[in-house]
Amino acid sequence: MRFWLLDRIRSYVPDGQLVATKNVALSEEYLGDHFPEFPVLPGVFMLEASTQAAAWLLRLSENFAHSVISLKEAKNIKYADFVAPGETLEVAVSLMKKDDRLATFKVEGQVGDRQNLSGRIVVERYNLAERDPTLGGTDEQIIRHFRRVQKILLPAAASSAG
Repeated sequence: MRFWLLDRIRSYVPDGQLVATKNVALSEEYLGDHFPEFPVLPGVFMLEASTQAAAWLLRLSENFAHSVISLKEAKNIKYADFVAPGETLEVAVSLMKKDDRLATFKVEGQVGDRQNLSGRIVVERYNLAERDPTLGGTDEQIIRHFRRVQKILLPAAASSAG
């Protein structure tokens, strides 16, 4: 993944909700193209931040059971306002339903009291070894990586906090 779009997980409730933040800085390279005279966080990055938040809720709720969690479907995504450099986007994802492979989330994003994003997403989760048993070691490496990242994104005080 080239872009890490979450700076901090503020709180989460296992199999419930996760709230995370994305601080938008003028130094982020994509802002040079989007747009040079009016830099704003691209809508697709707001969607990706929501997908990353949903993935983290599943990882934390399921004790890193799956190495791969990816966006399968975005439904009724609405962008209501811009997110400019210097602002912090707060992303909240709420688990609506899940089965063995798919999970559906309600997503909301806001800056202060301004809503910027709303909709629903479906993510798919699996391990590479399910498709190719020789990739079990790769699954383990990916999961170890995300456990290390967890220490950066999730302060101990936010664990299972509502």
